[in-house]
Amino acid sequence: MPKLPRVSGADVVRALGRLGFVVARQRGSHIVLRRGSSGCVVPNHRELKTGTLAGVLKQAGVSVDDFIEALR
Repeated sequence: MPKLPRVSGADVVRALGRLGFVVARQRGSHIVLRRGSSGCVVPNHRELKTGTLAGVLKQAGVSVDDFIEALR
């Protein structure tokens, strides 16, 4: 498994959007994304810690490899 990159919340939302997620709603700095019956909450911060990013990807059911590919 490759190492998780240090990315911003906006970059995570953009990458998950390429994987089929859509923004359902936002309250404050937290963006809720949905894809079918699965979803995840992304904090819209300047830089996400790797543990937070790992939790978001686990919530979304997205592998690290797929996420890194969607970032490009």
